[in-house]
Amino acid sequence: MSDQVELRRSLSLPLLTLYGLGTIIGAGIYVLVGEVAGVAGNYMPLAFLVAALLVTFTAFAYAELSARYPRSAGAALYVHAAFAHRHVSLLMAFLIICIGVVSSATLARGVVGYLQLFIDVPVWLVISSIVLVLGGIAAWGIRESVGAASVLTLLEIAGLVIILWVAREHFVELPARLDSLLPAFSLSAWQAVLLGSFVAFYAFVGFEDMVNIAEEVRQPRKNLPRAIFISIVVTTLIYLAVAIAASLTVPVAELAASKAPLAAVYTRVTGKEAFFIGLVGVVAVVNGVLVQIIMASRMLYGSARQGWLPAPLGRVNARTRTPLLATAVVTGVIWVMAIWLPLLTLAQVTSFITLFIFTIINLALVVIKRREPVVAGVRVYPIIIPIGGIVFTLALLLFQLYHWLVV
Repeated sequence: MSDQVELRRSLSLPLLTLYGLGTIIGAGIYVLVGEVAGVAGNYMPLAFLVAALLVTFTAFAYAELSARYPRSAGAALYVHAAFAHRHVSLLMAFLIICIGVVSSATLARGVVGYLQLFIDVPVWLVISSIVLVLGGIAAWGIRESVGAASVLTLLEIAGLVIILWVAREHFVELPARLDSLLPAFSLSAWQAVLLGSFVAFYAFVGFEDMVNIAEEVRQPRKNLPRAIFISIVVTTLIYLAVAIAASLTVPVAELAASKAPLAAVYTRVTGKEAFFIGLVGVVAVVNGVLVQIIMASRMLYGSARQGWLPAPLGRVNARTRTPLLATAVVTGVIWVMAIWLPLLTLAQVTSFITLFIFTIINLALVVIKRREPVVAGVRVYPIIIPIGGIVFTLALLLFQLYHWLVV
């Protein structure tokens, strides 16, 4: 083992894009359709669309920042570049690691509903087995773990395509039912949409994780921004189509009550047991946990290499070329969180922390752009985009905080 061993730069644009899709898709749609329906009701598709629009502002910020600073530690590094304050950067690193941990715990708990379609097993046993095995895969090697995640991502997308295929005939009902899916101009209706978008926002969490493996990407200044945008566009189109299909086929109350909502859609439409969809649901959630373990461990590694955390966390194993201690720490904390907290709470906590981070990231880009408007070889975007990101993410953050404290 040596401090001088470097990460292997082996990820191409296709692999990076599949990794990004895996972080996003595996992090939400299979688990949270029912939760969003329970909050937003018939306005669930609109809640997903609002969440996607909010995410887009920050996606531009991450695309530019990842090209300006293509190194591990991601958002913490960007904040350090903007404010040059060690404690602020360390706080950002800590919050991002929290997202990876809480998000993985959310997914590990969410897999139970799909797995119980096949066998009734104790929750603690399911969570423990999944987290420990995936921690081992993440420690194995970046190409191997991202390769495994890419295969699982393709299976996830296949499952969603099957849902859309079996529900295709119901889309002809959309014009007649459009009024029921769009809110009236009333405070209560739009409050439901915004609260639903806060939960749906979690389903888009993950694109920002791509920047944390920048030192393992080929041509990161070019490929990272491209992969971020491709992942966001593809995910938004899939989510919106699946949310509409679910709304047209299954009553909202039934969706909200289901622990495997997409399996409920398949069963309602076909009248058959959703064994394949249940299996893909398990795969999707497992994939989400894997990529979050990779992300959080690389954040620990990058922060240690910057001197913000103890040096052993920044050591790379000479054989696996992965940060073993950082991976082990992340895996252990995920296991504790998954055993401890319920699904909706985990999703809401992740969304809240993520919105706060997105606000700071957009602010950091504004500061950096004012100081250095143009960088050779980097595509820059109008400053109004990160300003819009600050306004909208902060507004949703304050709205949710108000709802928690007052309503």
